[in-house]
Amino acid sequence: MGRACLRPPGLVNAKIPNALTVGRIVITPVMVVALAADTKTGNTIGALVFAVASITDFVDGYLARRADVISAFGKLMDPIADKLLVVGALVPLVANHRVAAWVAILILLREALVTITRFQIKRGGGEVIAAAQLGKLKTVVQLWAILFIIIWTWEPVLVKIVVYAAVILTIASAVDFYWRTFRGGTAPVATDEPGLSTHS
Repeated sequence: MGRACLRPPGLVNAKIPNALTVGRIVITPVMVVALAADTKTGNTIGALVFAVASITDFVDGYLARRADVISAFGKLMDPIADKLLVVGALVPLVANHRVAAWVAILILLREALVTITRFQIKRGGGEVIAAAQLGKLKTVVQLWAILFIIIWTWEPVLVKIVVYAAVILTIASAVDFYWRTFRGGTAPVATDEPGLSTHS
């Protein structure tokens, strides 16, 4: 009881956004199994889980900003949680022929390359810094595109427009990431983008 009272408020606040990030990772397999079933019930569950996970991405960023907490854990794990969510949704959607394979391959290749680069930089002692606005926008549009595909498939014109916008932003944000990371031949710093969070 006494120890709890002496705990710094910032420490408590820091744990909440990070817990939401971990929670997003934990519920992703539920979505994968639901979407892989390719049934009406499975798609409904998959859409709900995907939507909840996406909302937690916004909430943990909001809480981190409000508490003025920027943790190394969040910087590293928040974008990874986002990527796992996107990968976890795209794989069963492609397997069930609900989205073009080239769209998923392009997105997954970009996320894999950026994630590997970030780990290499982090392993080499590089600094993980705050998110790029273009990367944030990319993640938001990707999340909306995938949610639309889960609900309606990608045949409607509106869905295709959002999907193509996500593809364009995927490419543009990758170029921006590598430019900001390695520009000028200076020591690299990991500058990838969490979805809607600034604690990452």
